[in-house]
Amino acid sequence: MSRLPTPQRRSTPLQPPLPLAGEGGGEGRGRGHSPTLTLGRDRGNRPLRYLALAAVAIVMLYPLLWLVGASFKSNAEIFSSAGFWPDRFDFGAYAKGWKTSTEYTFATYFLNSFLITIPRIVVTVISCVLVAYAFARFEFWGRKLLFSIMIATMMLPLIVLRLPQYLVFREIGWLDSYLPLIVPSAFATDTFFVFMLVQFLRGIPRDMEEAAQIDGCNALQLLWHIIVPLLKPAIISVIVFQFIWTMNDFMGPLIYLASVEKYPVSLALKMSIGATEEVEWANVIAISVVALIPSIAVFFAAQKHFIEGATSSGVKG
Repeated sequence: MSRLPTPQRRSTPLQPPLPLAGEGGGEGRGRGHSPTLTLGRDRGNRPLRYLALAAVAIVMLYPLLWLVGASFKSNAEIFSSAGFWPDRFDFGAYAKGWKTSTEYTFATYFLNSFLITIPRIVVTVISCVLVAYAFARFEFWGRKLLFSIMIATMMLPLIVLRLPQYLVFREIGWLDSYLPLIVPSAFATDTFFVFMLVQFLRGIPRDMEEAAQIDGCNALQLLWHIIVPLLKPAIISVIVFQFIWTMNDFMGPLIYLASVEKYPVSLALKMSIGATEEVEWANVIAISVVALIPSIAVFFAAQKHFIEGATSSGVKG
């Protein structure tokens, strides 16, 4: 009995994979652009983007450059030339402006500004962190209503509150002192900072807090050991904002301070403008440049954490 031949399996030839969308697959296939060409085109546009960004940066920074250049010019040159580069560099404006027309130098006014700014930053950070922690982590009756009222106060212009605050501080005898400029911040009156910290806290998961609670930590221990280290970028943002705003504050010291020896830099600059009939603008501009240095130094020293805290508090929650 003869055996029938066993049929052999034919191997099916593998077909090349179909080209993905956007890839060139030869004639008759989808017409797309090669990734290499796309990357090359992006690299070709990169110098143009950098050039456009540099042009915008120059336009934005030109007033600051002009301010620095004008501090070395004379009055006639300041009003006759729009360029920032002076004909000659004269540092006399810095020496004359620093001495001022009073018996005090600008060293006294800078010290006064720091005596207002540093305590205000400390009480602002403590009060705003405590209030934001309560709003973000505790459940209590009326929490949403109180938070809504706090947000509504951000819409009030500060000038509306100046008269009642002045009357209150006059009755308790705080006029011509730094207390009206510092004490209100100890009660979390800077609602923008509270809102920013609440938004940042809402984006932080509670896993570490729950684990710490199991280990026996109370609310204050949780705040100090867990929350505050995680809030570091947002706290640095609060410090930078409050430092710049307090150093530039003009209306508050103008209303509450009457003694020249207690003036901060903002009032001293205005006093140097109106002290004589003919204003030496080079002197005023030179001291304005010096007054900008602390704010710029604080910003660049905390730039990394400041940007992280500001952006995170704006998108989380």
